[in-house]
Amino acid sequence: ALAAELGMVMILPMYEKEQEGVLYNTAAVLDADGTYLGKYRKNHIPQVKGFWEKFYFRPGNLGYPVFDTAIGRIGVYICYDRHFPEGWRELGLAGAKIVFNPSATSRGLSSYLWQLEQPASAVANEYFIGAINRVGVEPLGDDDFYGQSYFVDPEGKFVGDVGDTHEAELIVRDLDLELLAVVRDRWQFYRDRRPESYQRTVQP
Repeated sequence: ALAAELGMVMILPMYEKEQEGVLYNTAAVLDADGTYLGKYRKNHIPQVKGFWEKFYFRPGNLGYPVFDTAIGRIGVYICYDRHFPEGWRELGLAGAKIVFNPSATSRGLSSYLWQLEQPASAVANEYFIGAINRVGVEPLGDDDFYGQSYFVDPEGKFVGDVGDTHEAELIVRDLDLELLAVVRDRWQFYRDRRPESYQRTVQP
């Protein structure tokens, strides 16, 4: 109802319980008229210090869907997924123009990677990325989330300023989707792919 009232496409991260004991880290996608378009389940589940997610979540089993919305075709990646280039490329091959990556990542080495990996992925896959990260401290722990939410264009340039590291913000940016055609005419990354030569990429 809220999406329809505001005329806004919404991506809603949630703790999805398919049935007792079967849990996923999921994001639902609603169109600007309130229509539920589907969901993405996080595929890559970390099990590292501070992120014991394999204890809670199963790996996603829906692949890398894209959604045709009022703002164009979009994709979703979630948090730790961003370290895996294969999913970014899957979304690009499916025609995504914008990929959103909602995250909850605390300070440490990944703070450096946060502003490196996603601009590089936007360039490699020739689309916009909306990188969303929370701020603040988890009440039941000592995780200090570093924020720095941003949009990046397919040339790897930040669209406006990067978000604050401590304060919650509403970040609004105008994205020039015509830039996609310019970039894809200039760099023919999809044309020049050699999938027949990528042997190890899809091996366990």
